[in-house]
Amino acid sequence: MSETSLLAPVQPGRRSDLFWLVSDAGIMAKRSIMHIMRSMDQVLSLILFPVMFMLLNRYVLGGAIDTGDVSYANYLFAGILIQTLAFGANYTTINLAVDMKEGIVDRFRSLPMSSSALIIGHITADLVRNVISGIIIVLVGFAVGFRPSASVVEWLYVIGLALLFTLAISWLSAILGLLVKSLEAAQWAGFVLIFPLTFVSSAFVPTHTMPGVIRTFAEHQPMTHAINAIRAWLVGTPLGDSAWLSVIWSVALIAVSVPITSWLFRRHSVQ
Repeated sequence: MSETSLLAPVQPGRRSDLFWLVSDAGIMAKRSIMHIMRSMDQVLSLILFPVMFMLLNRYVLGGAIDTGDVSYANYLFAGILIQTLAFGANYTTINLAVDMKEGIVDRFRSLPMSSSALIIGHITADLVRNVISGIIIVLVGFAVGFRPSASVVEWLYVIGLALLFTLAISWLSAILGLLVKSLEAAQWAGFVLIFPLTFVSSAFVPTHTMPGVIRTFAEHQPMTHAINAIRAWLVGTPLGDSAWLSVIWSVALIAVSVPITSWLFRRHSVQ
């Protein structure tokens, strides 16, 4: 080997922009997950909220609501699952707002990393959080009388729709995280959005018991479609168009939220 070849500089292998986006987002996701596990309030909310929602609704409302041939434990499960996923995805708002207000984002912008990695990392971390919450909901559901009749394929449908729904709410929550002006606002902004959608839906009571305008809204909003689809797959209630409508709603929310989130994040970078 010649002296010239020994002294020649080593050229680093070129990687695509997609590779670096995935790599950077993975690092940011790991960072967010570590923050979750080191934060006692987030760990407690991860465990206690699903259990509390399931037990309170099962034993407080269960004896007063007529769900026909479906037991209330079976009827309730899909609603509690979607409610838990929606509130869990709202942590994207809080954690992103914390990063924006504490100045860590300015440090990240000085590094050679993808500009979207931070947001994708938060959303991925909340997806992991919601997977854990979903497992807790299933275990508690079985403990209080939930008895699904779903096949393996139908369980896969449920998991797929739940993940897609979580992504949609997380991207919507990212917009809120970039819009709020304080950490206090971040804590209640998502709650104000998610809470009415959860209760004005088929989560806890059949929509046909609601008055006219409220019933119309409840039957056509995205959370109801997701709940009805998951309930149909798990316990055999009528499916109708809920599965396709839920997928369309989720994909539409993601398609709208991603460019808006990117634009808001770029706008913050030039301020």
